[in-house]
Amino acid sequence: MSLLPLGVFIALLNSPSCLDEEERSADRSTQQRHTPMIRGFHERDSNHDGFLTPDELPPAMRANFLKVDADGDGRISLREHISFLSVRKPKSTKQSASRRLWKIDKGLAYRIGDHEKHTLDIYRAPPFDHPKPLVIWIHGGGWRNGSSSNCPITELAEQGFVVASINYRLSQHAIFPAQIHDCQDAVRWLRRNHQRFGIDPMRFGAWGASAGGHLASLLGTASEAFPTASPDSDGTVSAAVQAVCDWYGPVDLLQMNAHAGTSGTLDHDAPDSPESQLLGGPLQSRRKLAELASPLKWISADTPPFLIVHGEEDPLVSVKQSELLHQSLVAAGIPSEFISVPMAKHGGFSDPRIRQRCFRFFVETLITSDNPNSRPQPAGRHASGK
Repeated sequence: MSLLPLGVFIALLNSPSCLDEEERSADRSTQQRHTPMIRGFHERDSNHDGFLTPDELPPAMRANFLKVDADGDGRISLREHISFLSVRKPKSTKQSASRRLWKIDKGLAYRIGDHEKHTLDIYRAPPFDHPKPLVIWIHGGGWRNGSSSNCPITELAEQGFVVASINYRLSQHAIFPAQIHDCQDAVRWLRRNHQRFGIDPMRFGAWGASAGGHLASLLGTASEAFPTASPDSDGTVSAAVQAVCDWYGPVDLLQMNAHAGTSGTLDHDAPDSPESQLLGGPLQSRRKLAELASPLKWISADTPPFLIVHGEEDPLVSVKQSELLHQSLVAAGIPSEFISVPMAKHGGFSDPRIRQRCFRFFVETLITSDNPNSRPQPAGRHASGK
């Protein structure tokens, strides 16, 4: 028995003939209820292709795009449009009813009485009757700013995950490798307390942006590579993660100026640069420590799958940094997908399909274990390897 390609199946499912047949079989009251929804859909479908894309929606409606696009293909079908409007409930003035059912724990100390930055936040959504995979968010800020507050990936909790957002010591508190030590200790604490928070200890993912992307990549490649005197790293609990999503993180500090060329807006070799402050001295004079801080150095057969996203016109961290990471992973036989986003700078990706692709990446690697390269891809230039 031959199977239709996914794209053909979706096209048939949403073809006018299929919809007509469903509408003919529906009762009159259902047709009357759906008629305004169908009319509104076709009024916004400016190119008449039977789908809605973000640029066909008014700005006020784009915030719900990912919720309506149930299959994550980057466009809304008539069926998805009707389904969303049919079950939508009025929102509370403060928060949705579903959010009020969440369990949110903030300011949990993963190292007791040590430093104010040794805390994390955990977000959980019902149901709470079975362990779920965990995705850890690591904030950016040049290793000298930022915090775990305002975690941008909490909606993953509604997709079957537990979400943790961690703090770590910044460069004004301690130089590298303190930052990766803290990330490792946070992972170990979460794994040690997995039953308390309904976490599957075998399915941990890490996601970070900019400096957080660098630390997430280090968690993926060097989870046990930095010995520490912390009582939380007694060798009995692993700091490994099973999937990494890296958003425009540096990976080779020593080459950042060379990679940026004339388009860069930051002198990474300057004594007051984020990289120099991270290493405790001018970057090029701290070469050995800079090499240890490179995720490239630690890639091995145990490195988990990666999804890497980077703006092609990033003036702070050159896209060449992510190209180098992707090439190194592929050369080592590690599953890696690289999305370079045209005209994008340091984050701020406007295409919602990119964010949705990241969500699906964690579903594929931590829940279904499907091959991520077999899935529909968001807009952007792609490379992949295994």
